[in-house]
Amino acid sequence: MTHDRYALVSRAALIAALDLVLGLFLCLSAGSARADAGTLASSDHLWLVWIGIAGILVFFMQAGFALLESGLARAKNTVNVLMKNFCDTATSTLGFWLVGYGLMFGANPSGWLGTSNFAMQSQDGMQMMNLFYQVMFAATASTIMSGAVAERMRFAAYLIGATVTTLLIYPVYGSWVWNSQGWLAQLGFIDASGSAVVHCVGGWTALGAVLALGPRTGRFSRKGEVRDIPGHNLPMAALGAFVLWFGWMGFNGGSASRDFSDLAKILMNTNLGACAGIVGALGSMYLMRTPILMTRTLNGALGGLVAITAGCKTMDPWQAATAGAIGGLLVAWGEMMLERFRIDDAVGAIPVHGVCGFWGVIAAGLFYADGPFDAERVMVQLIGAFAALLWALPLSYLTFRVIRATVGLRVSTQDEQRGLDYAEHYEVGYAEFTSAQLNDGKQS
Repeated sequence: MTHDRYALVSRAALIAALDLVLGLFLCLSAGSARADAGTLASSDHLWLVWIGIAGILVFFMQAGFALLESGLARAKNTVNVLMKNFCDTATSTLGFWLVGYGLMFGANPSGWLGTSNFAMQSQDGMQMMNLFYQVMFAATASTIMSGAVAERMRFAAYLIGATVTTLLIYPVYGSWVWNSQGWLAQLGFIDASGSAVVHCVGGWTALGAVLALGPRTGRFSRKGEVRDIPGHNLPMAALGAFVLWFGWMGFNGGSASRDFSDLAKILMNTNLGACAGIVGALGSMYLMRTPILMTRTLNGALGGLVAITAGCKTMDPWQAATAGAIGGLLVAWGEMMLERFRIDDAVGAIPVHGVCGFWGVIAAGLFYADGPFDAERVMVQLIGAFAALLWALPLSYLTFRVIRATVGLRVSTQDEQRGLDYAEHYEVGYAEFTSAQLNDGKQS
């Protein structure tokens, strides 16, 4: 009965969210149609409406991350995973508004970082809509790390690391790419919606955090054996992947031109990337003669989405499908490499976002519809991809080593065994299964 109630509530929440997005779109569209034509052109009104809807869709991806990551974690850590996703939305929004947006989009004569627009108070609707949209991207970049470090990092340490990501690591690299004065932008670097800016940075930040943190207790034996630690609720994880897929339409669709001439292609390429990523993941499991795992299939879809995000505007559909399929294959390869080097990523965030993001940046240069396989363009893409790696990974690792040496990074072995819900929050996601443990803790 508990699982039936959960399924009903989950479906109701998803339907309500879709109804909300549709209602907002209709209301804003109607409001735009009645607006004074002398203030903004009708195309600008429509563009504002679309960017608002796209930003809401990207925000909804936070729910997808929360569902996916908590489903792939053990039941005893559910609340902790949800709390990280919920609270890093707040810290990312405040930090990016105060500092990050200025570093990323402020005046940038040096080409390295912005120097204006901190804590922006503009009354200009275009500027504020761009701020709202970019805040949602910043939250996505910081929350990628959450799943990788799940089940053993202290809650306070995670929030500090996520805040540093939003205040410094993400916006500085973003200023190189998405600020028109940035040095990578001046080279002609292609990253329409963030394979590098969001996913590479998020993935390599997660890798730095995991290296500083270490694997979960019992993940690897002393003899080097890999022990699987399965998630507690795969239906929840699958629902999270669908929510992320849905939100990605806004994630990529917000990069459309103001005349919407390329919106249809962007949306189609986005969907093709996910579908081809699934096929790529299935193919990899078949070729390696491993079980056809749903968890790897879900990550294959996300890897395909990451792989076409940089080139979603500039790829033809067949190119997007090819890039997505290779992304799905790379997810399986990335997971194998992590296990070989005894690196514990609880949900596969590093292969999905770091490895597939790196590939997506290169794919945007290889599969450029108006001039594919151009050596100079590919070289620029390689420079940008390695710049993300060399910026985000060392800085993240240093950040978490400093956290480890000061406030502490990892929970105790006892707390890890009890579960972070109990140890960090004294609140559990499934009280009927853990009430005895909770009562014992109260008595002691």
